[in-house]
Amino acid sequence: MKITSQWVDGRCFVASNERGNSIVIDGTSPDEGTKRGASPMELLLMGVAGCSSIDVVDIAKKQRQNVVDCITTVEAERADTIPRVFTKIHIHFKVIGHDLQEESIGKAVALSAEKYCSASIMLSKAAEVSHSFEIATA
Repeated sequence: MKITSQWVDGRCFVASNERGNSIVIDGTSPDEGTKRGASPMELLLMGVAGCSSIDVVDIAKKQRQNVVDCITTVEAERADTIPRVFTKIHIHFKVIGHDLQEESIGKAVALSAEKYCSASIMLSKAAEVSHSFEIATA
């Protein structure tokens, strides 16, 4: 895996992967001006949301759960002093579908948290990571 980041101006960069997919990263604070992209720390949380969501949906589908949507919210707290690392991260899944079984969705969330989601497992080495879920009917 290889990522390249190129400076645009100010505190704005464009990062690209080896396949040419790119994303704007902007460390501009709200009082400094227009923010053109996510901050590096927001990108970490987006990665956790994406990684864990993929797991939950894939595992639920393997369990023959009729999932039609999954909305994942990640909230985090940071240290007050520099480096302002994450101290707590909470990942909440709203799994939407037809006739979803609470036990199956709970197992999918647990497997992601404990075995499959490299992003959340890696961050759990530095921060307290917790998970929750709810089921909604489509």
